[in-house]
Amino acid sequence: MSDDIPGYTFGEESVPESPLDMPAFNRLKETVLFTEEDEEYLRMAGEVLDGQIDDVLDTWYEFIADHPHLIQYFSTPEGEPIEPYLDRVRERFGQWIRDTCNPPYDEDWLNYQQEIALRHTNEKKNETDDVDSVEHIPFRYMSAFIYPITATMKPFLENGEYSGDDVEKMHSAWFKAVVLQVTLWSEPYVKNGDF
Repeated sequence: MSDDIPGYTFGEESVPESPLDMPAFNRLKETVLFTEEDEEYLRMAGEVLDGQIDDVLDTWYEFIADHPHLIQYFSTPEGEPIEPYLDRVRERFGQWIRDTCNPPYDEDWLNYQQEIALRHTNEKKNETDDVDSVEHIPFRYMSAFIYPITATMKPFLENGEYSGDDVEKMHSAWFKAVVLQVTLWSEPYVKNGDF
Protein backbone atom coordinates (compact mmCIF):
# COMPACT_ATOMS: atom_id res chain seq x y z
CA MET A 1 0.00 0.00 0.00
CA SER A 2 2.75 2.48 0.93
CA ASP A 3 4.23 2.18 -2.59
CA ASP A 4 1.10 3.86 -3.95
CA ILE A 5 1.22 6.88 -1.62
CA PRO A 6 2.29 10.04 -3.47
CA GLY A 7 5.39 11.57 -1.92
CA TYR A 8 6.01 8.72 0.51
CA THR A 9 9.75 8.12 0.18
CA PHE A 10 10.55 6.04 3.25
CA GLY A 11 13.75 4.06 2.67
CA GLU A 12 14.59 5.76 -0.63
CA GLU A 13 18.04 7.15 -1.47
CA SER A 14 16.59 10.66 -1.78
CA VAL A 15 15.88 10.75 1.96
CA PRO A 16 18.48 12.79 3.86
CA GLU A 17 20.55 11.21 6.57
CA SER A 18 19.47 11.98 10.11
CA PRO A 19 21.76 14.33 12.03
CA LEU A 20 21.62 11.76 14.86
CA ASP A 21 23.44 8.46 14.72
CA MET A 22 21.84 5.40 16.28
CA PRO A 23 23.66 5.68 19.65
CA ALA A 24 22.45 9.30 20.01
CA PHE A 25 18.96 8.24 18.97
CA ASN A 26 18.99 5.44 21.54
CA ARG A 27 19.90 7.99 24.23
CA LEU A 28 16.95 10.10 23.10
CA LYS A 29 14.68 7.07 23.42
CA GLU A 30 16.01 6.51 26.93
CA THR A 31 15.24 10.14 27.75
CA VAL A 32 11.54 9.71 26.88
CA LEU A 33 11.53 6.33 28.70
CA PHE A 34 10.78 4.53 25.44
CA THR A 35 11.34 0.78 25.95
CA GLU A 36 10.86 -2.55 24.20
CA GLU A 37 7.59 -2.85 26.10
CA ASP A 38 6.45 0.37 24.42
CA GLU A 39 7.33 -1.19 21.07
CA GLU A 40 5.11 -4.14 21.92
CA TYR A 41 2.23 -1.89 22.90
CA LEU A 42 2.63 0.21 19.76
CA ARG A 43 2.31 -2.93 17.64
CA MET A 44 -0.88 -3.78 19.59
CA ALA A 45 -2.10 -0.23 18.96
CA GLY A 46 -1.41 -0.71 15.27
CA GLU A 47 -3.67 -3.77 15.23
CA VAL A 48 -6.45 -1.86 17.00
CA LEU A 49 -6.11 1.16 14.73
CA ASP A 50 -5.83 -0.79 11.49
CA GLY A 51 -9.50 -0.47 10.52
CA GLN A 52 -9.93 2.98 12.08
CA ILE A 53 -7.24 5.08 10.40
CA ASP A 54 -9.71 6.98 8.21
CA ASP A 55 -11.75 7.80 11.31
CA VAL A 56 -8.64 9.03 13.12
CA LEU A 57 -7.73 11.18 10.13
CA ASP A 58 -11.29 12.56 9.96
CA THR A 59 -10.94 13.64 13.59
CA TRP A 60 -7.58 15.30 13.00
CA TYR A 61 -8.66 16.96 9.76
CA GLU A 62 -11.82 18.32 11.39
CA PHE A 63 -9.66 19.81 14.12
CA ILE A 64 -7.36 21.44 11.57
CA ALA A 65 -10.26 22.70 9.44
CA ASP A 66 -11.91 24.26 12.51
CA HIS A 67 -8.84 26.41 13.16
CA PRO A 68 -7.99 28.95 10.43
CA HIS A 69 -4.48 29.39 11.81
CA LEU A 70 -3.85 25.67 11.13
CA ILE A 71 -5.70 25.13 7.85
CA GLN A 72 -3.65 27.97 6.32
CA TYR A 73 -0.69 25.59 6.10
CA PHE A 74 -2.67 23.55 3.57
CA SER A 75 -3.99 26.59 1.71
CA THR A 76 -2.92 29.07 -0.93
CA PRO A 77 -1.25 32.28 0.27
CA GLU A 78 -4.70 33.85 -0.22
CA GLY A 79 -6.23 31.39 2.26
CA GLU A 80 -8.06 28.94 -0.02
CA PRO A 81 -7.61 25.30 1.08
CA ILE A 82 -5.86 23.20 -1.58
CA GLU A 83 -7.92 20.01 -1.66
CA PRO A 84 -5.47 17.86 -3.68
CA TYR A 85 -2.72 18.87 -1.24
CA LEU A 86 -4.89 17.95 1.75
CA ASP A 87 -5.69 14.59 0.12
CA ARG A 88 -2.05 13.73 -0.58
CA VAL A 89 -0.93 14.72 2.89
CA ARG A 90 -3.81 12.70 4.34
CA GLU A 91 -2.52 9.52 2.69
CA ARG A 92 0.94 10.11 4.12
CA PHE A 93 -0.55 10.98 7.50
CA GLY A 94 -2.30 7.59 7.54
CA GLN A 95 0.97 5.88 6.67
CA TRP A 96 2.67 7.86 9.45
CA ILE A 97 0.24 6.24 11.92
CA ARG A 98 1.17 2.81 10.55
CA ASP A 99 4.89 3.60 10.67
CA THR A 100 4.61 4.92 14.23
CA CYS A 101 2.96 1.65 15.27
CA ASN A 102 5.60 -0.47 13.54
CA PRO A 103 8.79 -0.44 15.62
CA PRO A 104 11.60 -1.11 16.08
CA TYR A 105 12.72 2.20 14.69
CA ASP A 106 15.77 1.58 12.51
CA GLU A 107 18.08 3.87 10.52
CA ASP A 108 15.62 4.16 7.61
CA TRP A 109 12.91 5.21 10.04
CA LEU A 110 15.25 7.68 11.74
CA ASN A 111 16.32 9.17 8.41
CA TYR A 112 12.70 9.54 7.32
CA GLN A 113 12.01 11.65 10.41
CA GLN A 114 14.50 14.16 9.05
CA GLU A 115 12.64 14.16 5.73
CA ILE A 116 9.34 14.76 7.53
CA ALA A 117 10.97 17.55 9.54
CA LEU A 118 12.26 19.32 6.45
CA ARG A 119 8.86 19.11 4.75
CA HIS A 120 7.48 21.37 7.48
CA THR A 121 10.15 24.05 6.96
CA ASN A 122 10.91 26.54 4.21
CA GLU A 123 13.60 24.12 3.02
CA LYS A 124 11.11 21.58 1.60
CA LYS A 125 7.56 22.74 2.40
CA ASN A 126 5.37 22.48 -0.74
CA GLU A 127 8.15 20.79 -2.74
CA THR A 128 6.90 17.20 -2.41
CA ASP A 129 3.43 18.03 -3.71
CA ASP A 130 4.44 20.96 -5.96
CA VAL A 131 1.89 23.32 -4.43
CA ASP A 132 1.75 27.07 -3.86
CA SER A 133 1.06 27.25 -0.15
CA VAL A 134 2.60 29.11 2.78
CA GLU A 135 6.35 28.57 3.02
CA HIS A 136 6.70 26.87 6.39
CA ILE A 137 4.94 25.76 9.56
CA PRO A 138 6.21 27.53 12.68
CA PHE A 139 7.66 25.13 15.21
CA ARG A 140 5.27 26.30 17.93
CA TYR A 141 2.45 24.48 16.14
CA MET A 142 4.55 21.36 15.68
CA SER A 143 5.15 21.04 19.42
CA ALA A 144 1.65 22.19 20.40
CA PHE A 145 0.11 19.54 18.13
CA ILE A 146 1.52 16.82 20.40
CA TYR A 147 -1.48 17.13 22.70
CA PRO A 148 -4.34 16.82 20.18
CA ILE A 149 -2.57 14.02 18.29
CA THR A 150 -2.20 12.16 21.58
CA ALA A 151 -5.46 12.98 23.37
CA THR A 152 -7.68 12.15 20.41
CA MET A 153 -6.07 8.74 19.95
CA LYS A 154 -7.29 7.19 23.20
CA PRO A 155 -10.96 6.65 22.20
CA PHE A 156 -9.80 4.77 19.11
CA LEU A 157 -7.51 2.57 21.19
CA GLU A 158 -10.46 1.81 23.47
CA ASN A 159 -12.31 0.27 20.50
CA GLY A 160 -10.16 -2.83 20.65
CA GLU A 161 -10.69 -5.88 22.81
CA TYR A 162 -7.91 -5.05 25.25
CA SER A 163 -8.21 -4.33 28.97
CA GLY A 164 -8.20 -0.81 30.34
CA ASP A 165 -4.63 -1.34 31.55
CA ASP A 166 -3.52 -2.37 28.06
CA VAL A 167 -5.25 0.67 26.56
CA GLU A 168 -3.36 2.91 29.00
CA LYS A 169 -0.07 1.28 28.01
CA MET A 170 -0.83 1.59 24.30
CA HIS A 171 -1.75 5.23 24.79
CA SER A 172 1.40 5.90 26.81
CA ALA A 173 3.54 4.25 24.13
CA TRP A 174 1.81 6.35 21.46
CA PHE A 175 2.47 9.51 23.48
CA LYS A 176 6.16 8.65 23.87
CA ALA A 177 6.47 7.90 20.16
CA VAL A 178 4.87 11.23 19.21
CA VAL A 179 7.12 13.18 21.60
CA LEU A 180 10.12 11.31 20.22
CA GLN A 181 9.21 12.18 16.64
CA VAL A 182 8.38 15.83 17.26
CA THR A 183 11.70 16.14 19.08
CA LEU A 184 13.44 14.78 15.97
CA TRP A 185 11.40 17.14 13.78
CA SER A 186 12.70 20.10 15.77
CA GLU A 187 16.23 19.75 14.36
CA PRO A 188 15.83 22.02 11.29
CA TYR A 189 14.23 24.68 13.47
CA VAL A 190 17.04 24.77 16.02
CA LYS A 191 20.10 27.02 15.60
CA ASN A 192 23.18 25.26 14.32
CA GLY A 193 24.84 23.28 17.06
CA ASP A 194 22.01 23.68 19.59
CA PHE A 195 20.01 20.56 18.67
